[in-house]
Amino acid sequence: MFRRNVLIMGAAGRDFHNFNVFFRNNENYNVVAFTATQIPNIEGRVYPAELAGKLYPEGIKIYEESELVNLIFKLKVDEVVFAYSDVTFEYVMTKASIVNAAGASFRLMGASETMLKSSKPVVAVLAVRTGCGKSQTSRKIVKLLQEAGKKVVAVRHPMPYGDLVKQKVQRFATLEDLKKHECTIEEIEEYEPHIARGGVIYAGVDYEAILREAEKEADVILWDGGNNDISFYKADITFTVVDPHRPGHELRYYPGNTSLLLADAAIINKVDSADSEGIVTVRNNIHHVNPKAIVIEAASPITVDKPELIEDKRVLVVEDGPTLTHGEMLYGAGTVIARKLGAKEIVDPRPFTVNSITDTFKKYPNIGILLPAMGYGDEQIKDLEKTINKTDCDSVVIGTPIDLGRILKINKPYTRVMYELQEIGSHTLESVLKSKGLL
Repeated sequence: MFRRNVLIMGAAGRDFHNFNVFFRNNENYNVVAFTATQIPNIEGRVYPAELAGKLYPEGIKIYEESELVNLIFKLKVDEVVFAYSDVTFEYVMTKASIVNAAGASFRLMGASETMLKSSKPVVAVLAVRTGCGKSQTSRKIVKLLQEAGKKVVAVRHPMPYGDLVKQKVQRFATLEDLKKHECTIEEIEEYEPHIARGGVIYAGVDYEAILREAEKEADVILWDGGNNDISFYKADITFTVVDPHRPGHELRYYPGNTSLLLADAAIINKVDSADSEGIVTVRNNIHHVNPKAIVIEAASPITVDKPELIEDKRVLVVEDGPTLTHGEMLYGAGTVIARKLGAKEIVDPRPFTVNSITDTFKKYPNIGILLPAMGYGDEQIKDLEKTINKTDCDSVVIGTPIDLGRILKINKPYTRVMYELQEIGSHTLESVLKSKGLL
């Protein structure tokens, strides 16, 4: 029987999911390789036989994406599946042109091929870009559902950067679970806020197995999206967050534009810190793309626990890693509050970076004078700690959702940034949930 040779381009997330739900037991296809990008140290591994199934007794090798064209020729690839997120339309079609010129077909997989159906109601939280404000939106939805007496279980978009077999299904209910599963800083940033509020959150590699476990203890499943990807689960209601600080991005980033098209409600976040022109542009674009979507305007007011460590101080600002790297934001919550509270100077960390943190600035030169909270593994966490401790500053502003001081030994005073979603106007998360019968 002829089987089409397939290569899946990914970043240790959507790629594995597409394989699991469509290709794993499909005898019409032979997945010959994965390629990896965006995330450090995931190439050179193997998607293990224990997860790959009976058609792949030796597993499937993961290569660096830079080898793509050579792999198409070497492995006689018929079809390339693009399976990662938060990239421009131009970027996607440039990859398509490269693949087509090498002789292979190029494929983007749709919702019906990749979404799993749950026996419980599913609320999905998506965004048009990384860093729009999915996390505070998810937290607010969980709170509303819990107050209505619902048992909510969150399922987070995958971030499996360790032992994939061990990470097949992960359940987080305590801070000890974060240690047990050897979480990266990026993972902790997403899981800890749910745990801190008494919630349960699942993640891992096999999202059908995860869903079936989550259904056992949930009245409602919350899909807590990653980057600007669409949900892995068929949602009863979809909220998509847009960012007026990056107006127009909702029209030209993949698959964020798809996420907007899927929205039952579009949330224009950060209206308290964005200019009116950006808000108007985003609102008009929502209406153009998805006129049926309910529009919710919301603020994400920023506070800090120790404002005296900012005023008239030379501060190092540590922001969320992915927001600064492939999210392309030139500032985050830490920057906003540092300027608002009158920091004397935002100190440039680049003269003080070490090892993998230095490499991050080389790969993403537009980061500028902010420090991304990179922590994909123990070595990079150590590099981040060394960089912070070497930097000549009075204090550190931590703009990530977690207490980095619990993970790193920081040798100078630091203050944490906090932000929650506050809707403005008659349309709210609560009113939309009620209209769908979930409250």
